[in-house]
Amino acid sequence: MRSFIERLDDTRILLHPGVVPGMRVPGMIFADRYIESMLDADNTLLQIANVATLPGILGYSFGMPDIHWGYGFPIGGVAAFDLDDGIISPGGVGYDISCGVRLLASRISAEDMLCTVDKLLPALFSAIPSGAISGGGRKLSYKELEKVLENGARWAVKNGFGTEKDLEHTEENGCLQGALPGAVSERAKERGATQLGTLGSGNHFLEIQVVDEIFSTVDASRMGLAVGCATVMIHCGSRGLGHQVCDDALKTMRRKMGRYGICVPDQQLCCAPFRSEEGQEYLGAMRAAANFAMANRQLIADSVRQVFERFFPREHLHTVRDISHNLAHIEKHRWEGRDRIVCVHRKGATRAFSGQPVLIPGSMGTASHVLLGTRLAEERTFGSTCHGAGRMMSRNEAVKKFDGGDLLRALSEKGIIVMAETGRTLGEEAAEAYKDVASVVEVVHRTGLSRKVAKLRPIAVMKG
Repeated sequence: MRSFIERLDDTRILLHPGVVPGMRVPGMIFADRYIESMLDADNTLLQIANVATLPGILGYSFGMPDIHWGYGFPIGGVAAFDLDDGIISPGGVGYDISCGVRLLASRISAEDMLCTVDKLLPALFSAIPSGAISGGGRKLSYKELEKVLENGARWAVKNGFGTEKDLEHTEENGCLQGALPGAVSERAKERGATQLGTLGSGNHFLEIQVVDEIFSTVDASRMGLAVGCATVMIHCGSRGLGHQVCDDALKTMRRKMGRYGICVPDQQLCCAPFRSEEGQEYLGAMRAAANFAMANRQLIADSVRQVFERFFPREHLHTVRDISHNLAHIEKHRWEGRDRIVCVHRKGATRAFSGQPVLIPGSMGTASHVLLGTRLAEERTFGSTCHGAGRMMSRNEAVKKFDGGDLLRALSEKGIIVMAETGRTLGEEAAEAYKDVASVVEVVHRTGLSRKVAKLRPIAVMKG
């Protein structure tokens, strides 16, 4: 493997074709020496090479600096495919469709927040269902669920959960056009019918933070971020509905891939031609699941505001940005001197279009970052950047190594209070199980894929 690797500069590594037979393009990994030292720990490089064999792939099989092993595609993987000759792959989006982040900002001072947070966090924990639960959220009728799948966060705002301003700062204005609720299975709908407005478990969280440092005063001011003021970050996705959509599509494509003459080095990369019936059905179902996820974050944000109003009645939390990091988008990009319409798979990766905010959450107890997309990202990575710190230890390994009680005490000593459904979740999400998020952010900043705007320090964390 190492004989196929060439370091281009301090932040880029080229993976030459030949690692696996049939690679159509090279791999491009954005990594400094620290991140490079972890690439051999799992099958990340092999997964990048495997993705490079898929029909219609353009440019490179990309790996962001938070890259780690995932289902089929690596998490932190990006790949763009031609619409006529290329494919669409559920593994290139992931099970948690439209898992994403919303950032709410305020003018509440750190001092006022610290005086209140001991009561505020339990109130949030009580108001917002969390954990690996089958229900607990807003109960939707079949007709209501269909509207959510079709209209996303727009449905939520229309029904009194938030404002039009929220939609202005949400990716795609809170709704992916072309969603096909009819392509979502009855089982998926059953799973989602009682989960709207719930946080979930695993790496999902709600975090109260303070703007700790600003790198670009102009950009931070435009986003409403001020040093010493409180923010709230929400990280969650499409819950059981999105998981089922992915699982259904994987089973279908695994059965029917052969009829299109597609052969993949790993069955987890099962796919279908983009323009095929199976490809279009998955695209429509994926968009519907993404709309569910955006509505989910909208409802949670509304619950957060309601709780905050009890403690800070004169303050308002405004949406800085809501952005997904598990989606396939149809986008126009200029590549090799000409404009092309492509299907960009971003799995554990974020859009970084020029001038648009990018949200990079840290691991539990570490800082999160706000960045800005760049023209260079549009030119080099189809407008993509990283999405978080990136695991370097499996969940099972982390649970065996880290005790939830010990982590609670350690975080408390740092001035961070935590509430969680189970101690196991804390062990899974220990900061030591992840890469150093500051190093990951520094790579994309130095490479020019996105530039730093602000750093957010956690003071309270709610986990599922």
